[in-house]
Amino acid sequence: MRALTIVKRILALATVFCAVSGAAAGDACGTLAASVAPAPGGPVFLASYPGTTIRELKDVAFLYDNAVAAVALIGCNDVARARRIGDAILLAQDHDRAWHDGRLRNATLAGALAKPVKLAGWWDDNLKKWVEDRYQVGSDTGNQAWAMLALLALDSATHDPHYRAGALRLGQWLERWRDGRGPGGFTGGVFGHEPRPDVLTWKSTEHNTDLVAAFRALARATADTHWLTDAAAAERMVRESWMRDCRCFAVGTGLDGATPNRFLALDAQIFPLLALDRTARYRGALATMRRQLARDGGYAYSEERAGLWTEGTAQAALLMELLHRDADAAALGHALAAMRTPSGAYIAADTRAHATGFMLDTDPTQPRDYFHIPALAPLAWAALAERKVNPFR
Repeated sequence: MRALTIVKRILALATVFCAVSGAAAGDACGTLAASVAPAPGGPVFLASYPGTTIRELKDVAFLYDNAVAAVALIGCNDVARARRIGDAILLAQDHDRAWHDGRLRNATLAGALAKPVKLAGWWDDNLKKWVEDRYQVGSDTGNQAWAMLALLALDSATHDPHYRAGALRLGQWLERWRDGRGPGGFTGGVFGHEPRPDVLTWKSTEHNTDLVAAFRALARATADTHWLTDAAAAERMVRESWMRDCRCFAVGTGLDGATPNRFLALDAQIFPLLALDRTARYRGALATMRRQLARDGGYAYSEERAGLWTEGTAQAALLMELLHRDADAAALGHALAAMRTPSGAYIAADTRAHATGFMLDTDPTQPRDYFHIPALAPLAWAALAERKVNPFR
């Protein structure tokens, strides 16, 4: 599962969204393009929760969200704006305040980039100091994989070798997290501040699926079959996460990197169906999703079934489009439309606090939730669904 930093306590959740001046709702591609337009020219990271007043999320640009947005913009035939995000990824890779080994942070400060690249944070009145979120400053393997997918998509679209070089550096950093325990595959990456962040020993089915696609793409781009070995290792982990009794994928492993975590999460079902070859053997996951994760016309994040999760519903809509299940795709499109604001933005969840079933890495006593606020990720996935673009391929 992909970690998402959320507040330790629920603040007043105003749904204020500062829409781009003059932007019409249009389609998701148009809204996504308009979200890039106001930033000064050059490299830019988009705010993951534009307009939010929640201090832990204010002006934060999550790497995953921006990578998906870059791929979606390419799918929207807007390569110029996609390049601005891709250039920001490269700038962040080259001008981190501490790391020079190819890795990227899980999040940075949103907006036009400067050197060194700034991280988001806030002033804590109680502690009397500037505070940064420990998840945001870390580096999840899944997030690095999405950055690779974005850079390699740009390499394919532009033939600019800088994007391929950046993806290659990411691949080289990711190899250190390959692990032979249990189902093999790759562990979660690192969490916390330099110089000695904590090592994440669990494995994620979603992250490893991301890595299958990223390493395959890197092998194609570089004509180096070495990367297919890494892709095969990640794919083995995903395949061994398949649970025949429930016809579903486990979310990953426990801290030992071997014991299956049987919790049911939506993206761990959808991503393998989008990314892996010969997916007919996993089609049973569709029935499991419908039976255990459907909610309010769309899909919930997990078996908690806390309400409609917009991003995952858009992912499901794309999957149904690609499987030519037109009626299902249309129904999910209707559910997505209900989550759209007049400005064209998409609300992250249809409930005040959408429980994921996981706890915060930064504070294990607090739940990890999605909120009823506009968000970048569902907008990007809605654009992918509209254009029927599979970001893994």
